[in-house]
Formats: sequence, C-alpha cells, structure tokens
Amino acid sequence: MVTTFYPPFNFGGDGIFVHRLANALARRGHHVDVIHCRDAYQLSAGTEVTTGYDNHPNITVHGLKSNWGFLSPLATQQTGHPVFKSTQLNTLIQRQFDVIHFHNISLVGGPAVMARGAGIKLYTLHDYWLICPTHVMFKFNRSACTKRRCYACGLAHKRPPQWWRHSTLLEKAARNIDAFITPSRFAGDLHRQFGFDVPFVHLPNFVPAIAGVPPPPNTRDEGSKKPYFLFVGRLERLKGLQTIIPLFRDYDKAQLWIAGTGKDERKMRRLAAGSSNIRFLGYVSGTEELQALYRQTRAVIVPSLCYEVFPLVLLEAFQQQTPVITRNIGAMPDVVAESGGGLTYDTPHDLIAAMDLLLDDQSRRDEFGKRGHDTYRQRWTTEAHLQRYLGLIQERMRARPLFDHPHDANG
Repeated sequence: MVTTFYPPFNFGGDGIFVHRLANALARRGHHVDVIHCRDAYQLSAGTEVTTGYDNHPNITVHGLKSNWGFLSPLATQQTGHPVFKSTQLNTLIQRQFDVIHFHNISLVGGPAVMARGAGIKLYTLHDYWLICPTHVMFKFNRSACTKRRCYACGLAHKRPPQWWRHSTLLEKAARNIDAFITPSRFAGDLHRQFGFDVPFVHLPNFVPAIAGVPPPPNTRDEGSKKPYFLFVGRLERLKGLQTIIPLFRDYDKAQLWIAGTGKDERKMRRLAAGSSNIRFLGYVSGTEELQALYRQTRAVIVPSLCYEVFPLVLLEAFQQQTPVITRNIGAMPDVVAESGGGLTYDTPHDLIAAMDLLLDDQSRRDEFGKRGHDTYRQRWTTEAHLQRYLGLIQERMRARPLFDHPHDANG
C-alpha cells in the first residue's frame, strides 16, 4: 500500500480506508507493507503525532522521513517525482510484491511512483487529484467545479503550481497501472469528463463490522429527550455544514449535533453562536461513542457542496440502521438510490421537508434504516469488498501469463 497519509498520520477518509483494507488483508493471512509520508503529515498539520494506532502483526508500516523535512513533499507536489525520497521508495517498492496498491500518492511519490516496482498494480480514486490540483473539484473554495480554471483556483486554495501537470508524466505513468478502481461510478464518469479516460473498475468502499457484536437495535429516544439530526465530518466549507446551521437556529422540532473538527471550526461556531439548538461535540474518538450517536439520531445529514467520491459516513449510518439525508450532488444520490436508505435534497425547503418526514413518520424512518442496513450487509461489508478485490487481482494475474509471483490471492 502506497499512500500519503496513514493513521495516525492522517486527516480524512483515504487513510482510514487504507488502514481498514490493510488490516482486513492481514487478518486473512496476507503480509502487507504500508508506505506513507510523515513529512507530508507534518507539513499539513504543523506537528507530529505521538499516539500509536493498532495494526495487525502481518502489517509493516514504513513512515518515510527526509532530512529535507517539508521541502520533500513540496518538491513532489510540484515535480510529480519522489525527489528527496526516491532512494527510500526504490528500496521498499523494488522488493518482490505480488500487488502494489496506490492510493493518495500526491505527496509521497507523485505520478512517477506508479512506474516503480513490479507485480499487479492498482490505483484507487479516493479523490480527484488525477484531474484536479486541489483534489476536491471545489472551485475557488466556493462551489463544485464545472469548468477548469486550475491555476487561479489553485491559488485560491493556497496551493503552489504543479508544473508536472503541463507535461505527459501522468499519461505515461498511468500505463503502468493494471486497474484504476473507482468507489463510485460517478467519480469514474467525472474523470472521463475532465480528460482522464481510462477503463475503470467499480469497487465500492466498505465499513467493517465490529467483531463479535451483532447489529444493534434501533434505540432512538422517542420520548423525553429532544430528537437530533447528526452531522459527522470535517468542519470545512466544502462539507456544507454552514448551509444547515442557519436552518437549525429556527428549527424547534429537533437539534443539530455536530461530530468533527476542522480548519473552519471557529467560523462554524460563530455562525451557531447563541443557539442552544446546535451542539458541537468535537472529535469523537471512540467507536462505541460514535456508533451510539448514529443509532440515536433521527437521520444523518450530509450537506456536502463538493463531489463526494463515496463518503464512508453513509455506510457507517447504514451499518447502524440509520437513515441519511444527503445533498443531491456527486456520488451520494446514487448511494441513496441504490440502498433506499434515505432522502436527497436540492433546496433548504427540501431539507426541512425531509427532516419533518423522518421526525413525524417512524415507520418510514425504520423502513429507510432497514433498507440501508440490508444493502450494507449485501454490498458494503469487509467480506463483500475483499471478495471482489481479490477477484480483481486474480483476474489481472491471469491476464499476465508471465506474472513473476503467482501466489494464491486468497491467501
């Protein structure tokens, strides 16, 4: 696994997904090496982390550091090459791996790292970095991108120019990949629309079940406690929280509970100042605590303004039999339609109508929760993902008659 971020040196869903996949494979008997960039985390966070993070004994984690510090990921960002970490990466990747799976490689090696090493090579589209210098397709940090203005938009996001994007580096590097994996069909279609037209394999994300714990019953309090709707995610403009806070200042039927932190947290708190109807919970670290929040809410609201690739929060809600209400943008409407696990909205009026329905009609709420949970069990569990993932690897192995290390992909 080659990824810029890996827990605890991590910010978003990409690192969490890599951790879950690596550990799922390790528990199945595979030996997994994870290569990530500690310098990149320090550049973004401004600090190191000291807490550990559990990994299966079959996992070896290589946190790369350079004597050049933050200049190393910065050089990679601009040139598309590992530059100061080239020797470290070569030493690790040139080992005899059956599979090399690239994730977010923007700061750990750039496009050039795709040409390193042998074996089956996979690349998962966790974001839009291949077609967008800011990764998120959120133009000028205001709205979803529909037409390129990359240089000006990059400056608005405070990103330095990426000179490799004016070369054929990505086109050549992509030829080394056996399969580009897209968690949602929407993300694959958007890549094609913006010029990255390769065959994509659709393989949705997954959320692991809690070992030994059966799916919990619905424990939403229908009585004394005021009901609440839940937001889970980073507190950043593109996640859209600022669009629903004003609604809850005047919505007296239920509260808004907010689980998460982020660079725009102060702005969000100022926007909600003086309202007793809005609660900021901060970062919810415990899995059990977060699951309880999911189980007891009337619905999870996902108001993102950007093109989400495949937000894990939807699967986490479905796992707990909880309905979702999502903005009608990106991959989210497809997930809702596929599962039958919630509602979508376009306007504030639509959102209020959806909230009213889920507050007033318990049978509909339970129906949405059951549909979402049933679909989760069929399509978005660890086993469902691994079956398709390992099947993809075997398929690509068979397509390479001279493959060097034909180990059984099922371990």
